[in-house]
Amino acid sequence: MLEGELSEERVIVWKKEDFSELEESGYGKVLDDRLELTLVEAMFLFNKEKLNVFVKEKKKKKLTKEELYDYCTKIEKNFHARLIVYSDLRDRGFLVKTGLKFGCDFRVYERGVKLKKGPKAEFEHTKWVVHAIPEEFTCSFPELSRAVRLAQNIRTEMIWAIVDSESCVTYYGIKRLSL
Repeated sequence: MLEGELSEERVIVWKKEDFSELEESGYGKVLDDRLELTLVEAMFLFNKEKLNVFVKEKKKKKLTKEELYDYCTKIEKNFHARLIVYSDLRDRGFLVKTGLKFGCDFRVYERGVKLKKGPKAEFEHTKWVVHAIPEEFTCSFPELSRAVRLAQNIRTEMIWAIVDSESCVTYYGIKRLSL
């Protein structure tokens, strides 16, 4: 079982042998002597019983599933929908990374892709940018248009992942057509 330490908006994996395994599978971001997992990645791995999460107080305390989930929902807006979508995509075999710099929740890569720096083959680029939203979410047409244009600018497709009250996901692809 891998171990991570909760640190504000991240879970840190300190053991090199542990974080090498996670990095190989497309989880987290390596920074010098550690691997940093997002809260969604950590909760997903926790749910799969691959990661224990601890907090350092006076001594190391192992968090329960409920404690970690409650913490995550307090820290991250829309955490439940994001976790459901992330889990669904990962369970389907896709490589899923944060999409923050692209103005979305996730970047999704085709099955089997390994992230690498430098020149990439076409299949190694982001396949979709995904917004994870609850079914009661509303937005304006200009907001929708901006999201689609952003996806088009990076040569990918915009996906809206709608999470219903039963935690089921429906995916909608939206494209801009020029006639």
